[in-house]
Amino acid sequence: MSPKLSPLSPIIAGLWRIADWKLDAAQRVRWIEQVLDLGVTSFDLADIYGDYRAEGLFGEALEAAPALRQRMRLITKCGIRLRSADRPYRVNHYDTSAAYVRGQVERSLAQLRTEQLDLVLIHRPDYLMDAAALADTFRTLTREGKVAQWGVSNHSASQFDLLNRHHPLVTNQLELSPLAPGALDDGTLDQAQALGCRPMIWSPLAGGRLFSGQDERAVRLRNEMSAIAARLDTSIATLAYAWILRHPSRPHPITGSGRIDGIREALDALDLRLDNEDWYAIWTASQGHAVP
Repeated sequence: MSPKLSPLSPIIAGLWRIADWKLDAAQRVRWIEQVLDLGVTSFDLADIYGDYRAEGLFGEALEAAPALRQRMRLITKCGIRLRSADRPYRVNHYDTSAAYVRGQVERSLAQLRTEQLDLVLIHRPDYLMDAAALADTFRTLTREGKVAQWGVSNHSASQFDLLNRHHPLVTNQLELSPLAPGALDDGTLDQAQALGCRPMIWSPLAGGRLFSGQDERAVRLRNEMSAIAARLDTSIATLAYAWILRHPSRPHPITGSGRIDGIREALDALDLRLDNEDWYAIWTASQGHAVP
């Protein structure tokens, strides 16, 4: 069995776009306070977010209001070497070597102005990963008190199993939405349920395509979800979160919005349990055909 994940809030605040929100440090502090006051205590980052700037922007807010750190769980990711102005790699690539993972963990600690990261995820599966060696890195950084727990993101069931055999993982962060339901069939959610290892879910609103997509599938799905949302007196966004939350793996959806009302829409889904017919009506609209 996988170890229990340190308590995360049912909804997680995603900081992928924090650099685009154009908030000064005081405004970032206020945003974090509002999110915490709503009961969302987990914050999801990555070293590469915002062209390597997101962690620093969040960390500046924590430096300005250090007491906030005790009220939250900090999640970040590493393992992608993304080209940028000060990182002129020939190509984007993955790296799970001991030196790189250690270096990025220590950078994240400095950027976030914290002594320990609550959860670190390997951001993408590295085809050159040496699972035993990476597990040794995990153990060393945990023993040093720098990382409390480890997980992965975007890993297949077999990739998760390989690393989990060497070191217990606590989550797999996956894409799932009514427009991207692949995790329902690829074994990752089955594995999460079997292990009691609650997944985290990125892009639950399909990057906004649920609201603005003009392709046939998006329009068909939006029409169906609009009808259900109207009957249930809720929004399409809340309905999309509720559709994800209905899965028995007990997923943690990650918001991507700087709007406090957007986070409230996600939280509203905690009180909306879809029945089987409504859940499958959304699945049917997404697939364009009835169940077999």
